[in-house]
Amino acid sequence: MLYESLLLLGVLALTFMVPLLILGVGTNYTPEGGFLWAYVFVVLGGYYLWYWRRGGQTLAMQTWKLRIVDLDGKPVTTGQAALRYVLAWPSVCFLGAGLIWALLDRDRQFLHDRLAGTRIVLLTTPQ
Repeated sequence: MLYESLLLLGVLALTFMVPLLILGVGTNYTPEGGFLWAYVFVVLGGYYLWYWRRGGQTLAMQTWKLRIVDLDGKPVTTGQAALRYVLAWPSVCFLGAGLIWALLDRDRQFLHDRLAGTRIVLLTTPQ
């Protein structure tokens, strides 16, 4: 998650700070806080959905050889990816309760994976 967070800083810098700096300098306008949070939510959602639908892996997941799949091992649908993303926010923001859930889950799944019908798999390399 730390590596993913570092990558997301770059994503937010390009899609968040640059346009808003141009807007602020050009028009002397700063959007309200609620709009900014919604913008972050949409930008990060776009990032995750793009990568999860195009191979099941974000950049950080590629490094660690992890992939998001459905319960049958097939690529996730757009609906599953969106549901996983939306559910991951409270899963992480409520003191990581949805992440701690994996310690108690019989299949070691995060709560948002369990609810979205997805799972994280470790990719094995052919020997």
